[in-house]
Amino acid sequence: MQRIGVFVCWCGSNIAATVDVAAVAEALKNEPGVVFATDYQYMCSASGQEIIKDAIKEHNLTGVVICSCSPRMHEVTFRRTVEAAGLNPYMLEIANIREQCSWIHKDKAEGTEKAIILGRTAIAKVHLNAPLTAQESPVVKRALVIGGGIAGIQTALDIADAGFEVDIVEKNPTIGGKMAQLDKTFPTLDCAACILTPKMVDAGANDKIGLYTYCEVDKVEGFVGNFKVTIRQKPRFVDATKCTGCGECTTKCPSKKNPNEFNMGLDNRPAIYIPFAQAVPKLATIDPDDCIYMKTGKCGLCSKVCTAGAINYEQKEEFITKEYGAIVVATGYNQIKPTEFEEYGYNNYPDVVTSLEFERLMNAAGPTKGHLLRPSDGKPPKKIVFVQCVGSRGQSCRDKSYCSKICCMYTAKHAMLVKDHYPDVDVTVFYIDVRTPGKNFDEFYRRAVEEFGVHYVKGMVGKVSEEDGVLKVQASDLLANEQIHMDADMVVLAAAIEPNESARSLATMLTASMDTNDFFTEAHAKLRPVESPTAGVFLSGTCQGPKDIPETVSQASAAAAKVIGLLAKDHLLCNPCVSHSNELLCNGCSTCANVCPYGAIDYVTKEINDHGVRETRRVAVVNEAVCQGCGACTVTCPSGAMDLKGFANRQIMAEVDAICR
Repeated sequence: MQRIGVFVCWCGSNIAATVDVAAVAEALKNEPGVVFATDYQYMCSASGQEIIKDAIKEHNLTGVVICSCSPRMHEVTFRRTVEAAGLNPYMLEIANIREQCSWIHKDKAEGTEKAIILGRTAIAKVHLNAPLTAQESPVVKRALVIGGGIAGIQTALDIADAGFEVDIVEKNPTIGGKMAQLDKTFPTLDCAACILTPKMVDAGANDKIGLYTYCEVDKVEGFVGNFKVTIRQKPRFVDATKCTGCGECTTKCPSKKNPNEFNMGLDNRPAIYIPFAQAVPKLATIDPDDCIYMKTGKCGLCSKVCTAGAINYEQKEEFITKEYGAIVVATGYNQIKPTEFEEYGYNNYPDVVTSLEFERLMNAAGPTKGHLLRPSDGKPPKKIVFVQCVGSRGQSCRDKSYCSKICCMYTAKHAMLVKDHYPDVDVTVFYIDVRTPGKNFDEFYRRAVEEFGVHYVKGMVGKVSEEDGVLKVQASDLLANEQIHMDADMVVLAAAIEPNESARSLATMLTASMDTNDFFTEAHAKLRPVESPTAGVFLSGTCQGPKDIPETVSQASAAAAKVIGLLAKDHLLCNPCVSHSNELLCNGCSTCANVCPYGAIDYVTKEINDHGVRETRRVAVVNEAVCQGCGACTVTCPSGAMDLKGFANRQIMAEVDAICR
């Protein structure tokens, strides 16, 4: 017979405001097997934990139920508490009466009734709990960083500095990401390339860092400490061991009408190209869709001029399999193409550009060599209009529901740079709100207005049209309560940012969580902001949500610290809540093995004694060191042979019965 203790937490006023905690403790005191019940203001506090320890010893408890917040918050804390008092940590159950009860019920009587029911279900489960012992699994001392932007680079450098090997997988031919495309960075107006390039070089030269550029993650297997990842190496048609990056092939290539992705399609590149001068690794790549030789079998000029003999038109796709202890997602973002926003004329007028396209026009390494010229005719503009929140903040059904966070600041930067380089250019910014929450951000914005004379108008642009080569902007001034009609030579759209298009498929491979906007979800917004709910998978940069560069770098180092803490361990404790097979019920159908995402189930042929009848049968065997307790096999098994320790079918049904009675 179990001797169960029940501990009801007030959680300050979080629970106590809508739940009568004393009444809950009194009601649960009468449940079968309960020998002690009490309530306390903060059960997770040191004094609250002492109450639990003392009760376990004084009342010789065999099971503990804590009615408090979500087990995601303090389950580990409470397990350590009961273990310190001599009780098996898996004889603990937590009834979530905060998130599932007090936070969603305003009526105190209703909240109290539900809290009692939730406590009763936890008690029913504890009656059937059995002590479990965690096993250990070794940790592979290598990390994988998916994405080679500033977030991925910073994460990899920090991990490598701690002495651990780390690989960066980047889908583009070079690392650098979006930051490599920028001209200056706010709020200091540092040269983006001057900041980024040394880190790129450090990553390429570090013997602890492996660069897998022009690659994508194809498959992820395993679990925390023991991931097996298959990397797909796309063919460059250039031998990376021979190419010197001299660029001779790029200058001689006759196919030069291909949109340059690095310059946002504002100019063209050859079919064989190096993305930009500071690329790491500095290797040429052939685009087979544009290469004359690859399409017709003629030309081959790049092969003829390459003195290193690096060109290999027969190169094939390769697959590389490696093992990692931890994975960091740093897949970054894309800026939306405002093609759906027809009112701005982006589809029709070349002088309507996005902010990232404007970055390239202002960049000394860009298509105009840093001279601000209109894409339509190559003439310098005299009037520029910036439009904020294009596709952000849910202004229409086409918009993202969130604020893209960086737009206010980079628009102030653009406006300031234009006025600094071209004082005679008239600059107007249309905005909803100006958001400048970072360190020195508001001072930066006010400098644009007060020192450089940028004209900010609180209002929305309703339409952009063109007459005789001049853009006609129709907008509203909400403060003056009037409509504005003005001419412009260029219109720059601060378009929303969104997760990289690879994020959703990658999340599926990693069994990681995402929100409705396809940003990766952290394990806990406040307490575990760089961890995903999937153990061993960490988040870095804008894959989690919109961020500026300082915030991205900070999170990258935080993710690296978490990875280092994991890789520093020789062994990890495995989850003891693993599947096991009832050999008497198993019919060897392989259904469970087919759905197991970790490859933890094998089959053996053995002699089974089924109620005195001996027969040789094929049965499932679970490798407990590999099993992660997801439960997929238990719900799939047609004969009911598979069950999950700690969450057995009879335990779940006992909880259901407790709710219904």
